[in-house]
Order: sequence, then C-alpha cells, then structure tokens
Amino acid sequence: MKVITLREGKERSLLRRHPWVFQGSIDKGKADPGETVRVVAHDGRFLAWAAYSPTSMIRVRAWSFEEAERIDAAFFERRLRAALAARARMPIASDGVRLVHGEADGLPGLIVDRYGDVLSAQFLSAGTDRWKPVIADLLMTLTAARGLYERSDSGVRALEGLPAATGWLRGGGETTVTIREHEWRLTLDVAEGHKTGFYLDQRDNRKFFAETVRHFGLERVLNCYCYTGGFSVAALAGGARQVTSIDSSAPALARAQAHVELNGFEAARHEALDADVNESLRRLLKEGRRFDAIVLDPPKFAPTAAHAERAARAYKDINRLALKLLEPGGLLFTFSCSGGIGTELFHKIVAGAGIDAGVDGFIHARLGAACDHPMTLDFPEGEYLKGLVVLKR
Repeated sequence: MKVITLREGKERSLLRRHPWVFQGSIDKGKADPGETVRVVAHDGRFLAWAAYSPTSMIRVRAWSFEEAERIDAAFFERRLRAALAARARMPIASDGVRLVHGEADGLPGLIVDRYGDVLSAQFLSAGTDRWKPVIADLLMTLTAARGLYERSDSGVRALEGLPAATGWLRGGGETTVTIREHEWRLTLDVAEGHKTGFYLDQRDNRKFFAETVRHFGLERVLNCYCYTGGFSVAALAGGARQVTSIDSSAPALARAQAHVELNGFEAARHEALDADVNESLRRLLKEGRRFDAIVLDPPKFAPTAAHAERAARAYKDINRLALKLLEPGGLLFTFSCSGGIGTELFHKIVAGAGIDAGVDGFIHARLGAACDHPMTLDFPEGEYLKGLVVLKR
C-alpha cells in the first residue's frame, strides 16, 4: 500500500473528518490515478484511506477514517446500501431521486440519480473512475434498475486528468424518461439533459413556489433560466394566470412547453422566450412589463471562490433588474448554485441589488437543496444551493 505523508500541521482537516487534502498539504508520496493510499501525519500516525488524484488540486479524497477498514467491493456495497437506506427514510414526493450525493454519502466524486427505472451517474474523481465497474454492478444489483447511463461529461473530469465519458454502462434502451414530481409529470433525457438529466435539487422549492403562488394569488409569473419549465409548471399549478419562461436553449423551451400541456394546462397561459435573460430583463423594463412573481435560477456563475467577485456582479445585476420588474407585494425567488458563493455573501449580493434598485423587502424564506442532496456536519462545502424568497415592500 502506497503512503502519502502530510506536512506538519496539515492533518487537522482529516482529523475533523473533512475528506479533502489539497496538493500543498502533501509532504511526500505518489500513486497512480485513483489508487487507494494510506494517508499519514508527518509523524506517521494513520489518518485515512483515500483515493489519489495526481493532476488535481484536491490531491487526496478520503474513503474512510477507520484504519481497520479495507477499500474493496464490500466497502462500496456497504456505502451504497447506506445511501439507499437513507433515501428510503426521506419524504421524497417523486420517483426522481438522488441516491448518492458524493462526499455526503462517503463516496467523493460519485453522483447517482434515479429517474423511474433508469439510473444516471457521474464519476467525477479518479477514485470513483477506478472503481467504476464495481460500482456499476453494485448499483444494478441493489436497485434492480433497467439501465445505468453514465454522464461523466462535467468539466471537473478534466481537472482529474480524465476524459469525458457518456453512454450506457449497464442495460440500455430509451433515454427519455417521464417522472412524477408531487402531482406533476415531467420528462427528461438522461443522455442530453443538464447534469444527470434534470435538477432534482429544486424539487421541494418548486412545490413551495406553487403553494406560495396560490397563497398570495400571484397571477403574472416570470421564470428566468427556466430550463425545462419545472417552476413554470409549478406556477400554473398554483393558479398563475400567465407564465413567461426565458431560456437560451430552444430544446429546453420546447420541453417546457410540452410540460405545460402534459400537465393539462392551456398552452396560451405559457409564453416561452428563446433569449438571453439579462437582455430580456432590460427589455421588459423598457416595455413597462411587471410581474407578481419572478424566479431567478441561473447556472453556476462561480464554480470556486476565485470566481466569486465576477460572479457577484452578475448575480447583483440580474437581481436588481428583477426587483425593479416586481410589483409591490410581489415575490422574488432567487437562487445561486455556485459553490464559490456562500449563504452570507449571497444575502449581501441580493441586499445590494435592492439598494441599487431602490427597493426594500422582507426575507420571506430561505431555501436550499432537497433532502436527498444532504450536507453533512463534516463537509460544509456540500451546501451549494442557496435561495432567498424576497417579498417586495
């Protein structure tokens, strides 16, 4: 077993059971991509069993902090069984479920979503990639899914020195799936959709949005970066009279319109705009349009803290424009999925947008990812999705 020795004082994070070790913390030791290594402190004390990533800034990702544990097929079976058991206890009103959420489930770099009878997985680290065949077999056995589709096409793979990889790993067949979410039906394509095919993390927020639209009697809704229209369907289900959805992807908009009709709503109540959101917000202001509720769910502006300053300007601008477009008494549902933007900073950005817009508001609610996307005490970086609901005064 190859040994990775840390510099003096750099063992603190592993002692707190944080699973990452960065390149600068390592004193000596090397291994092949994804190889299991023994990580020790400068004085030789055992710290963790981990996977080694020779090209990544996160050089080591811990599998286990128990010295007696062995990283083998039985280990992965135990971790996967535990993840599945946890989801079975969660109140998930959908057959679209995140089964494995990386570090939170003790499997750094592994994402697995279930859409009906199809699994969609991302192997995003050298360690999970090395164990891919074992993990794939276990997932099929433990879930009885008809197929496992790989969506390892994230840019994170390049940082690990790994090429993009997509396609059926096990099973096969149709890649388009229809899932139930609350009382709605939604479709997705595991081969073509964003991430693993869909954004399950917003499931509960979509339900809350529908309930809020109904409670406040919000009639005119604007859904920005709408993707395939999950929040648009929620708005219509909540009784909105007219919903405008904006996205720069024509295929996503076509699916959004199909979702409106699939769920029994009149097509005329939904307007789909294939356009840039920022430009559209400015145009709508010039046209004098106003809305009772606005959703801002943009893509990741800041993947790391190094991008935070530039991302903060982008978040501030769209929130400023949205607050201006809101009617008094209207509600802004605004989100950031950027890991480089923390909860406190996001609040400050939205507050700054309000000042620039000459608008004040109540914080009606704070939102995060659905329960099957957990954040653990030992890994606060898992809190990537944060949302504010602002009631304009």
